[in-house]
Amino acid sequence: MFERQASLPPRLVLALAGAVAALFCALGFTTPWRVLELKGFDALTRAAAPNASQFPITIVAIDEASFAHVGKQWPWPREVYARAIDQVRKAGALVIALDVVLDTHSNSGAADDQRLVEALRTAGNVVLASNRVYEETSVSRQWLRVDPLPVFLDATCAVNGYVNFELDPDLVARRMPFAQDAFWKRIVERLSAVRPGLVRVEPPARGAMMRYAGGDHTFPYISFYQVLDAGKSLPADAFRDQVVLIGRDIKANVDVHAAQADLFATPFTASSDGLMPGVELHANALESAFAGAAIRPAERAWPTALIALVAALCAAAMRRWRPLASGAVLVAILAALGGVDWALFQRMNVWLPVFGAMASAASLYLAYGAVAFAVERRRRGEIRRAFSLYVSEEVVDHVMAHPERLHLGGERREVTMMFTDLEGFTTLTERLGAEQVAQILNLHFTRATAIVKAHRGTVNRFIGDAIMAMWGAPVEDAEQAAHAVLAACEMQRDVESLNVELAARALPAIRMRVGVHSCVAVIGNLGAADRFDYTAIGDGVNLAARLEGVNKLYGTGILLTGDTARKAGAAVGLRPVDRVIVKGKTEPVEIFTPCDDLAVREATQRAIAACRAHRLEDSERHWREVLARAPDDGVARIHLDRLRALANAPGSAWKDAVELEKL
Repeated sequence: MFERQASLPPRLVLALAGAVAALFCALGFTTPWRVLELKGFDALTRAAAPNASQFPITIVAIDEASFAHVGKQWPWPREVYARAIDQVRKAGALVIALDVVLDTHSNSGAADDQRLVEALRTAGNVVLASNRVYEETSVSRQWLRVDPLPVFLDATCAVNGYVNFELDPDLVARRMPFAQDAFWKRIVERLSAVRPGLVRVEPPARGAMMRYAGGDHTFPYISFYQVLDAGKSLPADAFRDQVVLIGRDIKANVDVHAAQADLFATPFTASSDGLMPGVELHANALESAFAGAAIRPAERAWPTALIALVAALCAAAMRRWRPLASGAVLVAILAALGGVDWALFQRMNVWLPVFGAMASAASLYLAYGAVAFAVERRRRGEIRRAFSLYVSEEVVDHVMAHPERLHLGGERREVTMMFTDLEGFTTLTERLGAEQVAQILNLHFTRATAIVKAHRGTVNRFIGDAIMAMWGAPVEDAEQAAHAVLAACEMQRDVESLNVELAARALPAIRMRVGVHSCVAVIGNLGAADRFDYTAIGDGVNLAARLEGVNKLYGTGILLTGDTARKAGAAVGLRPVDRVIVKGKTEPVEIFTPCDDLAVREATQRAIAACRAHRLEDSERHWREVLARAPDDGVARIHLDRLRALANAPGSAWKDAVELEKL
């Protein structure tokens, strides 16, 4: 932005720091901001996840393949679950958790229910699922708890656990279930009863968040139908000393309601678009409990204190504002916040919301920068107003953008130079008063300068009644030649409209000549140590100036060199004029003039080509075609005169270019 240091008013620095801190502290109490902070938890979770289970937890998935294998309508007969429980028990499972609510009697009759009761009693290590449903009637709306049938919860059979998860406002599952009989707690209790002393779990506080092992399907999955055919599909001890969770993993439209109710968004969903089966959420809750790694959100006062601290640091470090130095402070603060957040998350199982503090730092950087920009802009405006009284606005812009270049010196740049002159203006000034001359020049210069600027050029200086302009410096322009030629054409058209205005003021008309040439010149501040101009010098600059005078010979208004014509391309229709050697030069230069008449351009090209091939009669005929369309064409008349001279001259007098001694 700008290099110099900007000292900000101390009161403003403190006021901005206080306002920003108050704003983000207040935002921390809003739901949208809390959701945004939770995205930070998600990012930490994804970064810290080992993407593998550290404990012997296996999921038996009731998936599409299992539905096809069982071939029964949902809900399945109880004997299907009984067979699966028998097989898992025989394979050595410590605990079997069935994440399916068995709240109704089997459609196959009491014997089917009894078959499951026998399997539960034999296993002695099963946890069944309890759920809640939303019920709405004409007189009430309420959540109701749904438990397994009492026959399945006999003291000799199984225990039940509550399977619901508390979702955050963005409907993402992050919280550990906190109910006293939460499903994962019942599994831990049953595990302690089956194998006393094997695990010791400290229940996390309410509001604790799961430390995910990874995204969906991180845990080992075995299809339900493989368990039913365990003798063929699985080793005899496939589940030895494992906690086995049985639940739905349905993505196809086998059971729409069940699938929708048992797929959840997780911190990994935003990056993978995958939803996690509810049974795997329970696996993650167990993993967090076994590892003692459930995440505790920091107390609400922590983020508030952190925002205040960051605001104070920014006020102290950025009161003398510089873009790079203050930006380095900002980056350091953001890195420190990220590092602290990561360390707390990984080492202390604490999640500290830091987006508010980060946003405070970034906002203060922008706020202090905006104030510094306003101060600097006002200062630069004052300098500009004073400086622009002496040099052109373009040069002011260049100097303001590159103050380090405000010294004597130059650089070689490719530029396109333009010189204009008013025809016969010296004679005109002898007939007019000083006020009328000034009036004409001011009108002409004002309009011509506006046209040059509109075409991205720079008016370098006014020399009497002449204008020196350039393209490609101080601002680079890849299409400088086209812009210069277009500007020249528009300036000539503007002279015609200006003459109408001059006539209305009882002032004489003016005629302008323009020379344009593209070249490499030395561009920079040239002059004395205490008084210099931003200008261009070089042989090419002189050629452009001389080219303006060559217009007098051919009766043209604009002449440009072949270099400019090639670089301008098809921006303007150009007509070849001649090949000339201007005064002080030894090499011939092709010159062109803009022409809108395609027939004249083509006839001119044929005429010049015929002449250079020594076909004088053909050349004359083509020049006559030009005069037929443009009777006053000066180019054609010059060439016809030359043809007559060549016809009467000896062969040794033939020259490929015209030497202009006086121009």
